[in-house]
Amino acid sequence: MDPSRKRRIRLVVAATAALLLASALIYTSFSAGSDEKTAGQLLTSARAGETYTLAGTVAPRSVRRADGVLWFRILDPHRRVSALVRYTGLVPDPFREGRGVMVKVQLGRDGLRDSMTTEFVAEKDSMVTKCPSKFQVAPERLPDGAPEDLLRAAPSS
Repeated sequence: MDPSRKRRIRLVVAATAALLLASALIYTSFSAGSDEKTAGQLLTSARAGETYTLAGTVAPRSVRRADGVLWFRILDPHRRVSALVRYTGLVPDPFREGRGVMVKVQLGRDGLRDSMTTEFVAEKDSMVTKCPSKFQVAPERLPDGAPEDLLRAAPSS
């Protein structure tokens, strides 16, 4: 067989394999993602038996624990509604009021009612908490009583 023809065949085979692998990687990347829903979206369209990923911020003064169950509300970032969540399982350390969370939920057995009484039951151990940033915006001015030498630039070394 002609050596140039062998090279051409190898090139076509290698290019085809690379194209197939790239296609598989792209397909896997896009199909692995999950659609997050807000509290408002679930309160208007959730169906019994379907699992959703509910994302939002834990509402202030909404967290309570009773009999091994964690109850809290997740605020919708776009509307003035929140969803009541019943969660069991491991609670991530950074979980607090005001933190962003994602949890897999199903509509409670009583179905959709209103935003105050509709309950979403979370899958056990499905909560993910967004960690707060360790970087914070610097204050515009120093607090009263702070030493004045903090206002001067640090000497260069």
